[in-house]
Amino acid sequence: MDDETIKDMTDINSEISYLKPVQLTPGVHRITANNSGPMTGPGTNCYIVGTQKIAVIDPGPLLDEHVNCVLDNFGERIEWVIVTHTHRDHSPAAAELVAQTGAKMVGNEIANDGFQDPTFENATPLLNDDTIETDTRVIRAILTPGHVSNHVCFLIEEDELLMTGDHMMEGSTVVIVPPAGSMKKYIHSLERLLAYDFKYVAPGHGTVIVEPKREIERLIAHRLGRESKVIDKLGTSGSSTISKLTPLVYDDVDPSLHEWASLSLHAHLIKLQEEKFVQERNGCWQLREKEDI
Repeated sequence: MDDETIKDMTDINSEISYLKPVQLTPGVHRITANNSGPMTGPGTNCYIVGTQKIAVIDPGPLLDEHVNCVLDNFGERIEWVIVTHTHRDHSPAAAELVAQTGAKMVGNEIANDGFQDPTFENATPLLNDDTIETDTRVIRAILTPGHVSNHVCFLIEEDELLMTGDHMMEGSTVVIVPPAGSMKKYIHSLERLLAYDFKYVAPGHGTVIVEPKREIERLIAHRLGRESKVIDKLGTSGSSTISKLTPLVYDDVDPSLHEWASLSLHAHLIKLQEEKFVQERNGCWQLREKEDI
């Protein structure tokens, strides 16, 4: 990516458009779905990759105006509809786009745990480092389980741009929901990304993240810091339920978000249990004694 393209991306980085494509690079556009909220930020980002043979990444929720915007601007050229994962703010529009264009649906399916999109089915699965070639761009799949077990990031090699779905978000950390979500796998997936070459992150929510390697290292440190806080609070309380432990571990988070935070706390506890630092008995969690290890 040349200096002029980098400058242009920085200039438009703060622009969020619900009914108009925003060009990030000559071969990548972004349309944001109008589904803003506490867990989606300004909305779910849908990315359009290519110029004549187009891939749509994360089509988003099934909102008529949003789907029509994608179809009106790119419909006849869409050959692939790809998802990072099947949570209901990322993939429900996929089936409609496929029905309207005849495109191939691509992404990994998992059993519905109550959070998955049931309309996403019969898709072509992805393996690590699989590639899809549009007319101008190569899209490389990087399996990143953690937020959910079927999560995939996509590297646009020509633009050194990584599309991260819910693996990384601008200005926030993502919720990890067991059992489909795994804190241990999430941190490992973040560490694996450091081995790939990219200069920008295009997240599923928010604007482009610059200095992404520094942000990845910050996210890893943040999660491990939260884990240390879990151990510290259990050491003080002796034994606690998740509901009682949540406000202690997440005392820096708005209480209105504690219900979601408790899901990530559960993921932390499962990781610590797997690593033999804590144990659970009758819904209460405590540090393991040396003789229990």
